[in-house]
Amino acid sequence: MSAPRVVAVLDESPAAVAGLQVDDVVVAINGETPRDVIRWQLMVDGPDPVLDIERGGLGLTIEVDKADGAALGLEVHSAVFDQVRTCDNHCAFCFIYQLPKGMRKSLYLKDDDFRLSFLYGNFTTLTRFTEADLERVLTEGLTPLYVSIHATDPDVRSDMLRNRRGGTSLRWLRALLDHGVEVHGQLVVCPGVNDGEVLADTLVGILDEYPELASVAVVPLGISDHSNEPTMRAHTTAEAEAVVDLVEAWQETYLAELGHRLAFCADEYYLLAGRSFPSAEIYGEFNMHEDGIGMARTFEAEFRNEVETSVGVAAGFFASVDGAPAEGYRAPRLAGGSNPGGVLPDAEPAPPRVAATSGGGLLRIRPSAKAPVAVVTSTYGAMVLAPLLDELGRPDVRIIAVENRFFGGNIGVAGLMVGADLQRTLADEPEGHRYLLPDVCLSNGRFLDGLTPDDLPRPVEILPTDGHALRRALVPVDPDRTVAA
Repeated sequence: MSAPRVVAVLDESPAAVAGLQVDDVVVAINGETPRDVIRWQLMVDGPDPVLDIERGGLGLTIEVDKADGAALGLEVHSAVFDQVRTCDNHCAFCFIYQLPKGMRKSLYLKDDDFRLSFLYGNFTTLTRFTEADLERVLTEGLTPLYVSIHATDPDVRSDMLRNRRGGTSLRWLRALLDHGVEVHGQLVVCPGVNDGEVLADTLVGILDEYPELASVAVVPLGISDHSNEPTMRAHTTAEAEAVVDLVEAWQETYLAELGHRLAFCADEYYLLAGRSFPSAEIYGEFNMHEDGIGMARTFEAEFRNEVETSVGVAAGFFASVDGAPAEGYRAPRLAGGSNPGGVLPDAEPAPPRVAATSGGGLLRIRPSAKAPVAVVTSTYGAMVLAPLLDELGRPDVRIIAVENRFFGGNIGVAGLMVGADLQRTLADEPEGHRYLLPDVCLSNGRFLDGLTPDDLPRPVEILPTDGHALRRALVPVDPDRTVAA
């Protein structure tokens, strides 16, 4: 088990005052070696923690003077200090198996770790869950958790996971619900496998066996050109329509029986079916926003200034964990300007003619704020944004839909745009225009293929992926008014 290594110390924090430094290795806290950032939080939350550290080969003991509940003020290198629990399923629809070669090694890690479910909102199948895990979840209050269900029929689920424990591991879902743990479920629907009658049976099974679920996200299979599974294919329009019809019918049943609609189709299903998105009221509190449920309606409300705050991309447990690393998602960590996605603060347009350097060190001049604007997004993103931008009546604002050739297949979401596809697309676009890019396709300032915005042939303005940010970038703000013009 590796020990947490300090990667940042907040100025004037208790950790800084005590003398903790970047690259210190925390061997123990109050005599205990933390196994993950969850345990870390519990150990440093109390008053005056004592840290055993290694610095330059020397061992030191530092007592930090801090109040109970006060932040320690440092950031460590990872969320999990012991070994991440990997997935022992072999699902034909797993997207990890569909990644092209040559990407960062960390992207090929298949986890099935309930801790990462709690921390990041990753979905776990529970096939490696144990009694000890259940005890820890209950003792430390690790809720909510996110569970991949896919099918409630034991044989179908075992076949889909290609794991004999697939049919029995949902007993842990029942145990979690019995103990009051909030659980969100997911059904990845694969045409010809768990759609149609199997999907209907699953929706029945959820009502009969797991009615306490907080929500169920019904999402379509994502299939890339790199899949080697001949039985896996994209939905047809008719199949997408059938899924939407079935889920919406069951929403009414759930509403009558449980008092809420429970199951929701991903926005992608409505795009595939050519259907209008449900009204915002249908989604309630948008608690499945991260799973692509209600994203379009959320963005629409933000863009039209119908809501004051943005749902944005949730940071999960890490939003409040002292020491949580920034790596792995876009939420900024310690103060002092940590900005892993390269996002422009406050999502305002870049000042005109601001100089920037490219990856090759060449000077690049940003276009004028009055230049024509192009919103760069994915093919699905373009379908959502087009009617909103039309409302502005701005002939100088256009959409550039980036075809995803890196992954291919039916991949068309903004979060999977990569630098190579952006390079190819922007190379044909005119110089001197403003190009707006959502930060959802970046992690620590890099695209999934390892390129950075500086590698693109045109300067881009990186915006938070929400409607407020896009509107502020497009519509001048009158300082005498409280809302955008």
